[in-house]
Amino acid sequence: MNGNFRNTLTAVTLAAAAVLSGCTVYGPPRTTRASEPPPLSARRGVIQQPPAGAQRPPTPAPAPLQPRPAPRHFQLSPPAAALVSMAQAQQRGGNYGLAAQTLERALSIEPRNPLVWIALGKESLAAGNPAQAYGMARKALYLAGGAPDAQARAWGLIAAALRAQGRNQAAVAAEQKAAELFPQ
Repeated sequence: MNGNFRNTLTAVTLAAAAVLSGCTVYGPPRTTRASEPPPLSARRGVIQQPPAGAQRPPTPAPAPLQPRPAPRHFQLSPPAAALVSMAQAQQRGGNYGLAAQTLERALSIEPRNPLVWIALGKESLAAGNPAQAYGMARKALYLAGGAPDAQARAWGLIAAALRAQGRNQAAVAAEQKAAELFPQ
């Protein structure tokens, strides 16, 4: 046998023996008589009952309810707001491609702001791509968690995209969700 293999085998054997010998040290307590069951305190899983007439400790009062956190509110940073305004002007002029590029620059500044995604979705809807607008509205809805005003705007865009696709029943349901979140 190789010397390294023999040393490794010896080390593994010693480790296994140490583990197995530890089982007997930390096992359940032993009783002196085999016919007598171990006392209740030695049994695992048995809850000891207080003696009759003993007083119970007082039950602690429940913790007071924490107030709900204030709903989130999204705002555009000044650079992103300037780009969104510029894109809206480009969109009103009929230059949808340039408006999309401007909004993508705003998106690179604030990629987790649902308001930028909503603006980009509105541009896609105006450019005649309701499926893309729907996807962007869903992304905005995902990012708007905890902000009812942004969620309502996202549901409004979802409703408009669905209506543009001819899915009127789903659009009505989306409009109802928007109205529930942010009644006007």
